[in-house]
Amino acid sequence: MTTATEPRSDTTLLETRGLTKYFPIQRGLFGRAVRQVRAVDGVDLRIPTGRTVALVGESGCGKSTLGRCLMRVYEPTSGQILFRSVDGAEVDLARLGERALKPYRSQIRLVFQDPFSSLNPRMTLLQIVGEPLRVNRGLRGAELEEHVAELLRRVGLRPEYMRRYPNAFSGGQRQRVGIARALALSPRLVVADEAVSALDVSVRAQILNLLKDLQDEEELTYLFISHDLGVVEYMADEVVVMYVGKVVETGATDELYGAPLHPYTEALLSAVPDPDPPSEPGVRRRERIVLRGEVADPSRVPSGCPFHPRCFYAQDRCATEVPALREIRPGRSAACHFAEELDLRGVTV
Repeated sequence: MTTATEPRSDTTLLETRGLTKYFPIQRGLFGRAVRQVRAVDGVDLRIPTGRTVALVGESGCGKSTLGRCLMRVYEPTSGQILFRSVDGAEVDLARLGERALKPYRSQIRLVFQDPFSSLNPRMTLLQIVGEPLRVNRGLRGAELEEHVAELLRRVGLRPEYMRRYPNAFSGGQRQRVGIARALALSPRLVVADEAVSALDVSVRAQILNLLKDLQDEEELTYLFISHDLGVVEYMADEVVVMYVGKVVETGATDELYGAPLHPYTEALLSAVPDPDPPSEPGVRRRERIVLRGEVADPSRVPSGCPFHPRCFYAQDRCATEVPALREIRPGRSAACHFAEELDLRGVTV
């Protein structure tokens, strides 16, 4: 799952194996669990060091839940979260207790979606950005201010702003503060959960370019969670497509966008705006694929392939047999019984 112009990273920073997260639905006086919401259902994911892996899909597919499981904000129901520590040892974060997990929390940090609600309005930038340094490294006084000033410079904010409160800043500036806070402890993996979706279009490019620049400067690894496939195409080296808690396709960004292997991916890509639609007579424009029905209920997942009730290519087998995520060609995997037979259109058509 690499692009044609970049070499494959031989080092895996984080990998999940069979990761699940179920939320019980409780009913009655005693809160008896009647069924479970399968938010993350057996996900295998690999994030190479120094790369950007994007997690895409419709709202409710489990993207954010998966990201929070990796950080142990949510306790996984089952499965492994294998993280490569600084000394090269592989550690299963899913099995660690709170005390043993603490050193790894500084190595995996989160950039939140909403730059307004994610910042405490009663704290100054010095307190917001400096809190991780104060709690984890014991910095105080002038030393703390010096570190916060440098972090603000790195994200494009003036150091003298550190005495101000979040209400003095725009959405784009607040997101820069959130990025500075995430970088305070020099993390190795940053989970960006819809990091630009709440921002005006005019400032999105600035934040995306900032994230790219910081990745080059700090050798960061990103898990970029987004529903905006235009942004993903710009940011990501590899793409992982999720549907109702499961991974349905993976691949290098340019390959997946050019030739999807799963019908759900084809439908998602058809919604990407065409910046240069053909004007010549007889040249067909890319058509939007409108899926029938609604996203499947993760507490009542359909039998067989979860996508089959909405799929235009579904056959009898799809309603009864769950397709395995399998390698269709080198570096490309899909969970579709007929992936080899389908001729699906990407954004380059």
